[in-house]
Amino acid sequence: MLTVVRWPQLREPLLVAALTGWVDAGFAGAGAMEALGSQLDGAEQFATLDLTDLLDLQQTRPTARFVKGGLRVIDWPRIALVAGHAGRDLVLVHGPEPSIKWPSVAAEIVDAAQRLGVREAVTVAGMPALLSHRRPIPVLATATSRGLAQQSGALRADYAGPTGMQTVLQYAFGVADIDCTGLWAQVPQYVSGSPSPPAVRAVLSRLAELFRIDVDLHVLDSRCDAYVAKVEEGLAERPDVGDLVRRLETENAQEMPSGDELVSEIERFLRDET
Repeated sequence: MLTVVRWPQLREPLLVAALTGWVDAGFAGAGAMEALGSQLDGAEQFATLDLTDLLDLQQTRPTARFVKGGLRVIDWPRIALVAGHAGRDLVLVHGPEPSIKWPSVAAEIVDAAQRLGVREAVTVAGMPALLSHRRPIPVLATATSRGLAQQSGALRADYAGPTGMQTVLQYAFGVADIDCTGLWAQVPQYVSGSPSPPAVRAVLSRLAELFRIDVDLHVLDSRCDAYVAKVEEGLAERPDVGDLVRRLETENAQEMPSGDELVSEIERFLRDET
């Protein structure tokens, strides 16, 4: 499934992966990959994994675009592997979560990581949480070993149940004896369906801190300020929803409603305005 143009020569690369689909609240993982990719020195897409036969194309559709000469082409869904440098050598793995053959896809990515000499990896994503947007975005972690988890700081609470491709990939890395950490931005549930620059910034900050990556976070500052101002504008127009948000700041999350009351109001406002 993996098509390789050429294998890059890397030194102790870190692999960073975001396979979006099942859960990426605030588009924290996708946004972090986009921001990180834009700052890579010598960025080179060296391989792709074709997902044409591995996706429900009615859910994840191909896209059409025009190229020089007015010719229309179709871009089929795929996972891209990009190499570059940001304080250290990086391999970015980004694309949609496949619909089928998860073990095979994970095996392809792990095999590529081994071929490149990857000894540590990290996945990035976002999770909806009962938190206020007025507070810093926490980033919780999962890991392939207890020792690695302890080094990563605040841990995501134990979870047993349906899971996504990123967890499958993390497990596959662990089986292959590659340390893998999962970073999960905790995005306020009432805005989890809209792009969240603060969540992207929080993921990148934690990524840089834990894995010695050079990334300029200040480029996101104006977007974060505009995002918070837009949410506050929405709350000003709906004082009843604002009261629920204030409760999030003062009460124990276990005593709060599910968050559905918040989602329909603020999320709709953000979507309409953007």
